[in-house]
Amino acid sequence: MSDREPPATAGLDEAPRSVPDATSADDPIAADGLLDRVEAWRDAEPDADMRAELDDLAEAARSGDGDAIAELEDRFAGRLQFGTAGLRAAVEAGPMRMNRLVVRQAAAGLGRWLLEREADGSIERATERGVVVAHDARRKSDQFALDTCRVLAALGIRSMLLPGVQPTPVLAWSITGLDAAAGVVVTASHNPPADNGYKVFLETGSQIVSPVDTEISDAIGEVDPLAVEIAREDDHLIRYLDDSWQEAYVASVPSVRLRPDVAGVPVAYSAMHGVGAETIEMAFAAAGFDRPIPVVEQHLPDGSFPTVSFPNPEEPGAMDLLLETASESGAAIALANDPDADRLGAAIPQPDGTWRRLSGDEIGWLFADHILSNTSGDDRLVVTTLVSSSLLADMAAAHGVHAEETFTGFKWIGRIAHERRGEQRFVFGYEQALGYLVTDRPLDKDGISAAVLMAEIAACAQADGVTVQDRLDAIAERFGRHVTAERSVRIPPSVGAEWVAAIESDPPAEVGGVAVVGVESYPEADLVRLRLEGGARLQVRPSGTEPKVKLYAEAVDVDPDRLEELLDALASAAPDA
Repeated sequence: MSDREPPATAGLDEAPRSVPDATSADDPIAADGLLDRVEAWRDAEPDADMRAELDDLAEAARSGDGDAIAELEDRFAGRLQFGTAGLRAAVEAGPMRMNRLVVRQAAAGLGRWLLEREADGSIERATERGVVVAHDARRKSDQFALDTCRVLAALGIRSMLLPGVQPTPVLAWSITGLDAAAGVVVTASHNPPADNGYKVFLETGSQIVSPVDTEISDAIGEVDPLAVEIAREDDHLIRYLDDSWQEAYVASVPSVRLRPDVAGVPVAYSAMHGVGAETIEMAFAAAGFDRPIPVVEQHLPDGSFPTVSFPNPEEPGAMDLLLETASESGAAIALANDPDADRLGAAIPQPDGTWRRLSGDEIGWLFADHILSNTSGDDRLVVTTLVSSSLLADMAAAHGVHAEETFTGFKWIGRIAHERRGEQRFVFGYEQALGYLVTDRPLDKDGISAAVLMAEIAACAQADGVTVQDRLDAIAERFGRHVTAERSVRIPPSVGAEWVAAIESDPPAEVGGVAVVGVESYPEADLVRLRLEGGARLQVRPSGTEPKVKLYAEAVDVDPDRLEELLDALASAAPDA
């Protein structure tokens, strides 16, 4: 596979513009060393727009602007923390935001961690095998990706940069194909438009899990972000890949089809302004399906996300343009990826001509029904998360296959799939937040291969003279109608964690007038499960990425409004911020 030439310099630096002197005792931002930290960061910042941003904030702060002072204090309150989701924040100047200095610090920390793992023998030939790097279309993503390669090269570590913008599944799939020691993708996934992020993958093609996240975070913390060594763009340790790995990924997608004899149906599709469109069109063609009918306004990559304020298929309104396209085109099913194409949303037509968006669990049930009905073997394994529906375990038992429930976050599904290799055969994993894995590579959620298989499910339904809704009704008739609901309570992280701990240590006697008959704790997931009289279950956990607590409810053959009432009652007990 041939390589491409290094890109032109990503962003020309301008000559620094000095911050005006301000050393008097009454300077509003001189106290507590804030001024020194701002000036030091500003002088090290490689991007002119970031320097200008700090200059403007500093000038406003010196004039007594309280908002500017508070903004600077917030941006310089510490460092952006690296966790199991990597880094995510708004693209702005300062150590608590996403910018090139923060990315260089993260890359250096990752590089040091790899060098340590190579030295202790836990990762073989890390420097030689190197790191695969990709990026999406968000602001500065290309610069962040290239800087990652340059920092790794300065540490003596090989890097391989995928061309252009790439879906996260292509990056994850390429890690094992290239036998890399790790992978990095610059993306904020489905976060708001102002954000960007930084995900790290293990050599298995799955996202990092504890304790690796803590180890890398500690390594990052030892790096001075203002003094990271960086190599030239044409350094011999940086390899610029061509399109071959995207093509190899696409060539693997048809293997997910279980009924290749069934002809396709019209599929409406939204890329949500992300980077999935080109790859999914290639994947559909390779799988023998017609090109999906695109939502034209959302088809091309655009990091400003002009038609959606929150580019997440789970969010109300995010799929409105897709449903219009599906209705007008006569599609049999409507599919949407999130911006980095590792998640999949879906909607189906109703008898009255309207369209209904499916929940993440409903999509998971459809996949499980199709996969378990069209595969065989008692060594099969399906995996889901604690907060997803319990129905998958019942479906697995009916088919005589293994089922596993793991912590929240797809990284744990990938870990189990990897650990069980040779013992059990992973065939499906999902989490209710629209994450699905319908093959055994990559070991991360993949919205592209999942879209191909969901198109096959719709095609099989039509071939059998039924609808996708009929499929769901048949599942409910066999296993009971599982009803699920979710709620988020926005409170500061520390308050949320204390509330969940209080529920665990002193659980309520009842919720919404229904007695609590059991309490289960999952400290590794920061989750508490309440079992109510009559079979309903409520679950509570702090969000790992946002200042809120998430509530989940499930019951069988219950009025959905009653389930919402139970969530309302639980949410009403939340402490004030």
